[in-house]
Amino acid sequence: MTKPPLTLYLAAPRGFCAGVDRAIKIVEMALEKWGAPVFVRHEIVHNKFVVDSLREKGAVFVEELTECPDDRPVIFSAHGVPKSVPSAAQARNMIYVDATCPLVSKVHIEAQRHADNGLQMIMIGHAGHPETVGTMGQLPEGDVLLVETVEDVACISVRDPQRLAYVTQTTLSVDDTADIVAALQARFPAIVGPHKEDICYATTNRQHAVKAMAPKCDAMLVVGAPNSSNSRRLVEVGTRAGCPYAQLVQRATDIDWRALDGITSIGITAGASAPEVLIDEVIDAFRARYDVTSQMVETAVENVEFKVPRVLRASA
Repeated sequence: MTKPPLTLYLAAPRGFCAGVDRAIKIVEMALEKWGAPVFVRHEIVHNKFVVDSLREKGAVFVEELTECPDDRPVIFSAHGVPKSVPSAAQARNMIYVDATCPLVSKVHIEAQRHADNGLQMIMIGHAGHPETVGTMGQLPEGDVLLVETVEDVACISVRDPQRLAYVTQTTLSVDDTADIVAALQARFPAIVGPHKEDICYATTNRQHAVKAMAPKCDAMLVVGAPNSSNSRRLVEVGTRAGCPYAQLVQRATDIDWRALDGITSIGITAGASAPEVLIDEVIDAFRARYDVTSQMVETAVENVEFKVPRVLRASA
């Protein structure tokens, strides 16, 4: 039987970013240096495939530091942690390695600097997301106000409208965040923003590629985990940019083929914590069903690399 023709648009950049790459490398190098088990507080990155593969190598994933023994190394996830977590590890004389993405650490430093200058902090982010919890936890409880939507801006109560600053979660939608920032600036004209946008280069680049690809596609798949903020934003961005159907899939087995019935073009991208092997798996699933012609939609070239902490580079 002849396969129907399909144009497959592949977004570039897509998949792993430098912060995710570094975090995974930190767990692997820690296992090499100290042997198994190495404990990891929270998922090192939001991807089940990655977490399961590291678990097979000897990583033990826990929710809280209290679940870790004193005599084994613990790694903090790429999303960052409140200041109380490393303080608790130090009090127990634990070996710990912080895998927080350097771009998230930059936001932590910004928040502390603004607080030191007497400014009240407002954070644009998603309640309960590990990165938001970590950033808000850089300052004493109650010192950071959280806004998730433009509507929230109208409701917040501040100490002094002349002494405010804002930071943002690094994995948000560029467009949504711009609307919230505009609302903050309209209500609080004196509010201070970051020197450079907090939304990370990888999030921005992946969203730009989706915007370029979406109008060409009958449908779009984003390879990523349901708890991955940047992956979910890619689905939203694709829909807004004109793609009639966008779906988040963890891997090829999640594809809803009935929803794709009759398409002649598909766009494929991946969130920053999705490995290339899962993208290849999805492409292979389409090749099995369609006569595929591939086209790359490249909007940026990434060559960022972050060093791992010195403790892992030094010999044992």
